[in-house]
Amino acid sequence: MKIKVKDNCPLNNFESCKQFECAWFTSVRGKNSNTGEEVDDYGCAIAWLPLLTINSAMQQSQTGSAIESFRNEMVKANEKSIKVLAQASKVKAIK
Repeated sequence: MKIKVKDNCPLNNFESCKQFECAWFTSVRGKNSNTGEEVDDYGCAIAWLPLLTINSAMQQSQTGSAIESFRNEMVKANEKSIKVLAQASKVKAIK
């Protein structure tokens, strides 16, 4: 079921949307992160905020995952470096 939203503007005393006469009537292009479908539509910037906020949160989550993976790889590399340095110091101490 698709809900039909009334075309009224809270910034204009709930009169009809002025669309292209309003600076907040903008074009948004991209992919809907909820449905995966392509979006290429005009609408009120205020009405776009929930969709853009969800998209931003998903991007932040992906960034956090990438940083965590990078951190884990750096920890492994540092552990290997410490082992190599420890072995090198033992070999040097024996001579």
